Amino acid sequence: MRVSRLMLVTLRDDPAEAEITSHKLLLRAGYMRRLAPGIFAYLPLLWRVLQKVSAIVREEMAAVDALETLLPQLQPADLWRRSGRWDGYTAGEGIMFHLVDRQERSLGLGPTHEEVVTELAADLLRSYRQLPVCLYQIQTKFRDEIRPRFGLMRGREFIMKDAYSFHADEACLRRTYAAMDGAYRRIFERCGLRAVAVEADSGAIGGSASQEFMVTAEAGEDLILASPDGRYAANQERAVSLPAAPVPLAAGACQPLATPAQKSIEELCAAHGFDPTQTLKVLLLLARFAAAPPRGVLVCLRGDQQLNDVKLANAVTARCPDAGALLEIVPLLAEHLWDAVPFGFLGPHLADPVLRQGEARAAGAPLLRLADPSAADLEAFVCGANRSDEHLVGARWGELCPVPEVVDLRAAQPGDRCLHDASQRLEAARGIEVGHIFQLGRKYSEALEARFTNEAGSEEPLWMGCYGIGVSRLAQAAVEQHHDADGIRWPVTIAPFTVIIVIASSQDPVQVALAEELYERLRVGGCDVLLDDRPERAGVKFKDADLIGIPWRLVVGRGAGERKVELVDRSGDTGKRELGADAALEHLLSLPFASP
Repeated sequence: MRVSRLMLVTLRDDPAEAEITSHKLLLRAGYMRRLAPGIFAYLPLLWRVLQKVSAIVREEMAAVDALETLLPQLQPADLWRRSGRWDGYTAGEGIMFHLVDRQERSLGLGPTHEEVVTELAADLLRSYRQLPVCLYQIQTKFRDEIRPRFGLMRGREFIMKDAYSFHADEACLRRTYAAMDGAYRRIFERCGLRAVAVEADSGAIGGSASQEFMVTAEAGEDLILASPDGRYAANQERAVSLPAAPVPLAAGACQPLATPAQKSIEELCAAHGFDPTQTLKVLLLLARFAAAPPRGVLVCLRGDQQLNDVKLANAVTARCPDAGALLEIVPLLAEHLWDAVPFGFLGPHLADPVLRQGEARAAGAPLLRLADPSAADLEAFVCGANRSDEHLVGARWGELCPVPEVVDLRAAQPGDRCLHDASQRLEAARGIEVGHIFQLGRKYSEALEARFTNEAGSEEPLWMGCYGIGVSRLAQAAVEQHHDADGIRWPVTIAPFTVIIVIASSQDPVQVALAEELYERLRVGGCDVLLDDRPERAGVKFKDADLIGIPWRLVVGRGAGERKVELVDRSGDTGKRELGADAALEHLLSLPFASP
């Protein structure tokens, strides 16, 4: 390919819309252009990168016997209603683009394809003899992000590889899950990425187990917590740890304490000398559901701990199975209640408040009462008295009120002790999620009645797994990991071209002739080569070559008459060196991954 035919337009300055380095570089280097917030055109250079990533993905999927298919992007709402996910994905801040066609049928643009592929499995997979089966696709997905940002990291339209496996039993599912884990590790390694596998929350997709693959980078949106010994790593949404030991509260009977206007843990401790670990934080929240009235939730944490919103949402969802999708959990305010509640002075013994429904009293369910182990393990504590300007000192579970249902709700923090080894302390790193694998179990097959006949002749739901890779996100993550002050430094396996030949002076017929010769010989030899034949100054060409990040640069300059060229390693490992044209050619053609 010749640069003069490439439609290459580079920018000198960072675009105002770009926030992180990889986003800036992909725009400046002519890889993509924004059409609307979160919507990008992939220009020829980026499309070549995406094709190379996709080729690696296809090879590794074939190695684990996955079959490529293509599923419809437009999906009937009925499938999503049967799985129970339509309301959660479309109501409120749901991420699914949805519409009604001229026959008044509701449809959605697929952010994911569990429902569609399960419906196909229900029709096609009827016997254990057909199992296991794994289907995958690489296609565009749509998610109506509220605030798209960071270019391809959080776009509204993106390219994704998603695979779905079907099994006769859980043991087979686990074997495929392990095989996919290995395939994913190979994919990221072949793409030149430093990726770490971490325990993760299954989120709206659900399932019994899941694992994310994170590309470590300062611009990552996710916080990874890991042990120094490498035995534990998790997304903060899922991470568990041992909190610091609490400071014991002086022995004594439960006594009231006047605390005028001291509504926060900080104000209470500052005024009376308590340690935050001696206090109980009581939160009153409101959970809203798609198919049930709102329900109040009372959460108890130790005063020095922070609530993990994802863990809370999972706990509430598990305890309200008939309420439909959980839409949101928000602070419960006075306007939600029929009777007054002393906010800022709440204790775990708060009586069930009456929710307001319009101007009427709502019957509703009692408060869902949950306590983190950090709170439940306190022998004595300071808590609100459920009266304004008053707390209780020396309160005890069993005397004040029963211990609420105990469930892990706290957010693990850097520096916390590890569960597997208390001498290890969690360390933090930022990560970009590029892959996620799930053991779905029978969630979708039961909802959509995807059943097969087992060896005993009876019917049972299929076991399922789900495995996703963000192909377009992976490309930008590679730039976030591989760049310098001059531009992108693509890993050779996914670079749009392996070699760029730069003619220092396009007016010199000797230089042009040698460059054309090398270009042709590299092409014939199977090397993916780009020839910068533009009538630009050498400095402009060198800057563009650095910016677009082709791994090897072959400069044909003043030494062309003696068949001397300069070979530049963009990675910086071997730097620049002058050598004969034939030697340079031999070296480039011997490189691994030199061919497309």
